[in-house]
Amino acid sequence: MVLFTINTATGELKKIYHDNDWTNHLQCSPTDPKQIMFCHEGPWHYNDRTWLIRTDGSGLTKVHTRTMEMEIAGHEFFGADGRTVWYDLQTPRSLVFWLAGYEIETGARTWYHLERSEWSVHYNVSPDGKLFAGDGGGPRSVAAPGNGQWIYLFRPEMQRTTMLPEQKGLIKIGTFKAERLVNLARHDYTLEPNVTFTPDMKWIVFRSNMHGATQVYAVEIAKAK
Repeated sequence: MVLFTINTATGELKKIYHDNDWTNHLQCSPTDPKQIMFCHEGPWHYNDRTWLIRTDGSGLTKVHTRTMEMEIAGHEFFGADGRTVWYDLQTPRSLVFWLAGYEIETGARTWYHLERSEWSVHYNVSPDGKLFAGDGGGPRSVAAPGNGQWIYLFRPEMQRTTMLPEQKGLIKIGTFKAERLVNLARHDYTLEPNVTFTPDMKWIVFRSNMHGATQVYAVEIAKAK
């Protein structure tokens, strides 16, 4: 397995990282053209999944280290400002749910706790970093039974800062105040909704088959602040 870059002007190909594992899900930072995120694919409870690397092959950084049996972390994504990597964290799997953030420059961490009913297949963050969204989960999801099948809007509330030696530093601990926006009880979650904020932060866009065919929908964030 190899990660590589291609210069679109010259066609030059550079191999920047070799591995014997399954590397996947490359994402480029929205603000730093030389920053790449990728994952080691496979069963999450066996993998240290999320990694960062520079386009010249330097700066290989593991974003999260698992500290207990059956801990999982994944479905990683950049914040809009490129400063933070966010990811689904469960400590352990299917029991305690978080959306976790890792600040690239400082290594600072933020964990927002979610109830089982609010866990989502995928999350996203608004362009200004003040709101989050989730797409819920189906009846066979990692949070089942008891998970909700909704498009959620989350407002973060910070509570405390604590030291977790396993993560080598302070972690800001908070919670999400959830608002249900769209009922996905009729949605088949073999199709993942994949929520996205519009740039003006007035709408959340997602896909769904709740009316039969796969369609793209948008729901207004009427109460967004």
